[in-house]
Amino acid sequence: MSNISAVTQGVHHLGLTVEDIHATRDFFVAALGFSEVGQKTDYPAIFISDGSVMLTLWQVQHEGASFDRKANIGLHHFALRLAPGIDFTELYNTLNNREDVTIEFKPEALGESGLQHMMCAIPSNIRLELIAA
Repeated sequence: MSNISAVTQGVHHLGLTVEDIHATRDFFVAALGFSEVGQKTDYPAIFISDGSVMLTLWQVQHEGASFDRKANIGLHHFALRLAPGIDFTELYNTLNNREDVTIEFKPEALGESGLQHMMCAIPSNIRLELIAA
């Protein structure tokens, strides 16, 4: 999928407004091996990375804010590609056993692509798709 006329080269970072900045950071660090790479405590924001993409987590400023992917304009979900050699079944089992994750569907074929994918809701009710070759 090459587009030589594109003026961009992938995602630099993705900013997510979350209900609980610390719970969301803790999920990415503990469950997916991200590292915290910075903070801006007065904003507040926490920056985390898997070494390829950076996520900026912003603390929502008012309680009770929520997002409905079917009724609001905004992030429907985002997808992360698994590193080579990661056992998708093992990762699914790990995530399925976490209290802060709701599995939408377990790993399955992604159409005719030869890839596998799964979908889950993580802290702050963010929908995360994981994709493996």
